Amino acid sequence: ILNRDIDSYPILRRAARAAGARILRFGAGGRPDFRLTEARLGEGGTVVSARIGGQRLIFKLGAPGRHLALNALAALAAASAAGADLARAAVALAGWHAPPGRGARLRIGLGAGEIDGHITLIDESYNANPASLGAALEVLAATRPQDDVGRVARGRRIAVLGDMLELGAEEEEAHRRLAEHPALRAVDRIHCAGPLMKALHAALPSCQRGEWFPASEALAARLPRLIDAGDVIMVKGSLGSRMGRVVDALRALGPVSPEPPEEG
Repeated sequence: ILNRDIDSYPILRRAARAAGARILRFGAGGRPDFRLTEARLGEGGTVVSARIGGQRLIFKLGAPGRHLALNALAALAAASAAGADLARAAVALAGWHAPPGRGARLRIGLGAGEIDGHITLIDESYNANPASLGAALEVLAATRPQDDVGRVARGRRIAVLGDMLELGAEEEEAHRRLAEHPALRAVDRIHCAGPLMKALHAALPSCQRGEWFPASEALAARLPRLIDAGDVIMVKGSLGSRMGRVVDALRALGPVSPEPPEEG
């Protein structure tokens, strides 16, 4: 099962052919066997349109994200290779939800019985690279905060970002370029942790620039004072940047439950 959209696809295809393997391709570009034609993001999931073997297939994925729609096509390709019923497999994807650290969405109450309202957490703390962080920003941009429930009248989209590690010689520039991502325009505040994320922090417009900390531990201690009821907060970073500490600090604010899907 090969991703048609990645730079290493020609290398992987040659190796698969040399091994005599049957190849199934997925992606949005070119003419893969499982081609993504549209991914419409909503708060409760993603409506995916695809072309599979010349036939159009529309299904719902139980988590928002264009990148997750591509992963779903890879899963359908694997199901097809195993001889499974594709229609039943596609229906089952509606019940799939992102796991902790990889896009899980949580409702966190503030105060006893949520007397002070609640926040929405998008937990992307397990891993990060420029492509996956861009995808996470698109999910954040598509998620509506709640107005008129906190000290700040308008609910905010807040990104809390840790270093992306193992990017090589261009790592600082890769962090700076995140400031140019189109989805970032919909984000109200960006807080950063780590020496590499300092490059992004410096490149942000002053109206979006939040606080920067040398490490996630200090950010985790400070963040509860930087959020308010109605906010949507997305936390992301490489595993080595330990952004899980930030997630733990938010989870400690009150009762935690899965974020219910958007109605309608």
